Amino acid sequence: MDIAALRAAHPDHWMRAAAIRTLTLDAVAAANSGHSGMPMGMADVATVLYANHLKFDATAPDWPDRDRFILSAGHGSMLLYSLLHLTGYPEMTLDELKNFRQWGAITAGHPEYGHAPGIETTTGPLGQGLSNAVGFAMAEEILRARYGKALMDHHTYAIAGDGCLMEGVSQEAITLAGRHQLGRLIVFWDNNNITIDGTVELSDRTDQPARFRAAGWHVQEIDGHDPDAIDAAIAAAKASPLPSMIACKTHIALGHAAQDTSKGHGALTDLGQLQDAKAAYGWTTGPFEVPAEIKSWWEKVGSRGATARAEWQSRLDALSDRRKAEFARIFARDVPKSLASRIRALKKQIADEAPKVATRKASEMALEVINPVMSETVGGSADLTGSNNTKTGDLGVFDTDNRKGRYIYWGIREHGMAAAMNGMALHGGIRPYGGTFMAFTDYARPAMRLAALMGIPTVFVMTHDSIGLGEDGPTHQPVEHLAISRATPNTMVFRPADTVETAEAWELALSSKSTPSVLSLTRQGLPTVRTEHKTKNLTAQGAYVLAEATGKRRAIILATGSEVSIALAARELLQDEGIGTRVVSMPCWDLFADQSESYRRKVLPAGPVRVGVEAAVRTGWDRWLCGERGREAKSGFVGMDSFGASAPADVLYEKFGITAQAVVDKVKSLL
Repeated sequence: MDIAALRAAHPDHWMRAAAIRTLTLDAVAAANSGHSGMPMGMADVATVLYANHLKFDATAPDWPDRDRFILSAGHGSMLLYSLLHLTGYPEMTLDELKNFRQWGAITAGHPEYGHAPGIETTTGPLGQGLSNAVGFAMAEEILRARYGKALMDHHTYAIAGDGCLMEGVSQEAITLAGRHQLGRLIVFWDNNNITIDGTVELSDRTDQPARFRAAGWHVQEIDGHDPDAIDAAIAAAKASPLPSMIACKTHIALGHAAQDTSKGHGALTDLGQLQDAKAAYGWTTGPFEVPAEIKSWWEKVGSRGATARAEWQSRLDALSDRRKAEFARIFARDVPKSLASRIRALKKQIADEAPKVATRKASEMALEVINPVMSETVGGSADLTGSNNTKTGDLGVFDTDNRKGRYIYWGIREHGMAAAMNGMALHGGIRPYGGTFMAFTDYARPAMRLAALMGIPTVFVMTHDSIGLGEDGPTHQPVEHLAISRATPNTMVFRPADTVETAEAWELALSSKSTPSVLSLTRQGLPTVRTEHKTKNLTAQGAYVLAEATGKRRAIILATGSEVSIALAARELLQDEGIGTRVVSMPCWDLFADQSESYRRKVLPAGPVRVGVEAAVRTGWDRWLCGERGREAKSGFVGMDSFGASAPADVLYEKFGITAQAVVDKVKSLL
């Protein structure tokens, strides 16, 4: 690559892009850590995108109608940080660049949502950002159909590298976007033919443009260092009714001694090579110094969108007070005032009627009262709609001919569904929930973890939550998945015992602004255990006394979900023998742990023996059985210590020893 020729052909553009390259080199050198090559290779694309196409205002980073820019190749984080600094985002100061990857800096090794305005999502786990982008684009389509182009009319841009496209989740994202003709989604492929181990041919020979075309994308192939070609390609992509992939042929670590090598991917910290690269760029200032005229040009790019934003604000202000308040509410993630009363009414009805229903069906019953009052909910399922019970009659189906539809048929794409739902939540104005079987949290896990890390309230509806699903057998019967989900920080895991607890769990999940929720729901029918109506949301306490001991309290049985009714049956048998027994329902461990010490002591006092009951492994239970004033010698567990089997549910519970009599025997053995 002839650097001199590039400089000569487009001298102004070259120096503006060089600002990104040099800031990257300086920050990585200062940290002695980081990934230099991708920002150096994609600086030309980013410069043209920001200068000529991206709709944003650096002084109003959260403007709802801004274009979204997602750096799926998150290891190249200095590309994004450089852009935010150059265009004038106030928080992205020069000191933050100098403290790249250091304690307390907002310039983390990979972009982290919430650290600084302008970072739209947390990326680094490859393929996730690309899949988030599909959700961003879906959210834009839904909201544009609802509010019109006057309020919602923007694009989602993403930069993806070879790593993003090799990860399996990318296939799910690409085919989803093609199926739904997400014409506002534009992806730049950093086609530099380099991975950490060497050239791409070491591990892959996919014709990526053909792959995207086969999925229904508009595809262009360009020189990623030619600003005129980049500009024309973006314009053509914006004009296409299809999602667009622009294959940008680039040179990793452009202008550096490590250019076009795997070494160029990582930390380029050799001082001599760094200075040589800057000399090749024609860059004469010191470390972290950007010439005033270049910085001024970039700041004008950052302020250029102020007029469009002001015009948008005037259109918003022209709406009726009711419509304007609703728009503000959904973007603030506030629930409507009527939600609590709807949930209370459902709880009262269930307490009176006491139906026996699976909690997956109970979830549908809750959604039937929630979805009509929360226009922002968007549901879906990974090809298990009839099993997950996630579709209510009022939603309509999102499709190319019905962008107002609020139900998405995700297909068999748990990984892509979860990541795209995160994108919807990050976009704003949408409260996404989606379902699959609890065992397949394994497939959705990377996105579930990122939802927790980012602090976004995505709701994961996981049905068929135990051996209780029966004949499908151990491949589909989750035994360790509750423990895995509970081990994830900042995640509310709900395992409700009946319809009342399910409705309360939904109220809490949708009221959360910064914590994702996992709803673990049964296939099999469960009796109503909350037959005395309480207006208070008891699930919000995480655990509570469901049935008190008669006489001296000698035992406490703790249970969740389908095993609460088993615990109640065991209590009756124990009470018949004069053994006073309390039953504690624990629908959400996370919320119980957040309660005051005094409340937890009331629920779990010292003294009585304790037995936990759950059709899952014991991992995590000892916190409540042996801790919290409990004693190991006086605690036991009735549950699973193996995988399940294929048989009817009642047979499995009997064979694996999860029965009322087994609980009774365990309690008596500890007394």
